Amino acid sequence: MSDTATTTRPAPKAAVILTPGAEARIADLMSKAPEDAIGVKLSTPRRGCSGLAYSVDYVTEEAKFDEKIETPGGTFYIDGASVLYLVGSVMDWREDDFTAGFVFENPNAKGACGCGESFMV
Repeated sequence: MSDTATTTRPAPKAAVILTPGAEARIADLMSKAPEDAIGVKLSTPRRGCSGLAYSVDYVTEEAKFDEKIETPGGTFYIDGASVLYLVGSVMDWREDDFTAGFVFENPNAKGACGCGESFMV
């Protein structure tokens, strides 16, 4: 047996798990993206009744502390300052006859406003 045995470490898990529906929507967004867009970014700006909101926008440059997730349809970024609020979350895309949008299951959220637009941790 060799003294230089190597151990492989599993790749770190992403802060947010993307469902196939979310990945498909990211691919759709990137197919229509402005020319300078390098991906789609999730952030949690301070907004709404409960304090934080989910915001998904095109991104044109990579920020140093952003988490980067490669999906089949394009690159998905998570704002570095938002990662702590999102760890363990699942992001999905849902559509029905009346609404369409990203939906989040966030184990860090301690409450949400009545309209579902914002959350608190």
